Amino acid sequence: MLHTLQNAHWQVGILPETGASIAFGRMRYSGAWIDIMRPTDESDYTNASNTSSFVMLPWANRIRDGLLRYEGQSWQLETADSGNARHGDVRKRAWQIVDSSETHITLSIKSTDSEDFNFPFACSAEVTYRLEDTVFVWDVALTNDGDETFPAGFGFHPYFVRMAEDMPMLQVPCDRIFELTDAMPDTAPVHVPADMDFQSLRTVPDDLVLDDLYANRDTNKPVRIVYPAWNTELQMHVDDLFKHVILYKAPDGSIAVEPQTNANDGFTLHDKGLYSDGIFTIEPPETVRGAIRWELLPYSS
Repeated sequence: MLHTLQNAHWQVGILPETGASIAFGRMRYSGAWIDIMRPTDESDYTNASNTSSFVMLPWANRIRDGLLRYEGQSWQLETADSGNARHGDVRKRAWQIVDSSETHITLSIKSTDSEDFNFPFACSAEVTYRLEDTVFVWDVALTNDGDETFPAGFGFHPYFVRMAEDMPMLQVPCDRIFELTDAMPDTAPVHVPADMDFQSLRTVPDDLVLDDLYANRDTNKPVRIVYPAWNTELQMHVDDLFKHVILYKAPDGSIAVEPQTNANDGFTLHDKGLYSDGIFTIEPPETVRGAIRWELLPYSS
């Protein structure tokens, strides 16, 4: 079931039964709706991985060997084909609609409703998508429904259309990057090398491979996704809780710009005393919340 949100600036499709994923995100330009997020083919509406964006929760990205480590304890999670736990649990599950209108929808999920939920702690979550004039807001809340404290994280995995080397241009205000092996870090992040540095607005060359985890984000600056031919820029303003941004150039050419709290396998890095940014715990019955605001703005070079 597709739920459409729309105002004068945005047209957005939400898939409650496919992980509360986004099917499309369109902006109004020259009197027409233009896909700024990678549109989902209707035949893929049941596959969150092929949507415009999906939710990563109750952890973001990957956990090495599916072994969730924290403060000397460990819990074994189910693993994907890669041998690692990947992208949380909720993207393949149906969410319930709590409330909706023409410009917002709130969805919820409870781990206890699924016997095979891939997390050893009782939790629940809500996601709200909301249109506020030129701003598309994503709110996420994760609650501890059990009786013991647990480590957690969350993030989003949005894809944006790429038309040419300068469509879009990117600016990501992070001056650290992780050295990854099969998407996994073994040490704390290092200074960003020049060829991977997006602290200033720049193009994304055709020959540049992107599958990289950035850190030490300047919280006073937005992430910028600029489409010069459309005289448009999209600014991502995120709560401080989202410490990391992943840039990924997908095989279909689209660009993923992924805000997430924990680093890939961040719980292992924390447990080894190597790096702890973005790691948080939730005490019962605490709720941790985070918000992302995507704002459409005019752009002129």
